[in-house]
Amino acid sequence: MDDRLPAIADQLLLIEREMRAIGLWGEERPSQEALSSQEPFCVDTLALEEWLQWIFLPRMKLIIETGADLPSASGIREIADEAYANEGARAQALLEALSAFDRLITGKH
Repeated sequence: MDDRLPAIADQLLLIEREMRAIGLWGEERPSQEALSSQEPFCVDTLALEEWLQWIFLPRMKLIIETGADLPSASGIREIADEAYANEGARAQALLEALSAFDRLITGKH
């Protein structure tokens, strides 16, 4: 078992909590067509928070639950900086949680 798994699982919960806290957690699932985009982060069909909620978090939880290989790289914070550039301090805790996830994945604590 990868010794990062507990920390990554905690980080995923923190990302969800921060999204809920600032109102970025949606109640309505996007269409299957929108979720099936082949573009990175589904940039052509979803807002970043939709991708995080409906694709990223479920996939990462499945990886953890099944013991599948973790990704070797993550650059979510960079995308989030752009997506939430106008949010200011409101999104800071979410951005920090995404940064911590990126560091855990790459092994750069």
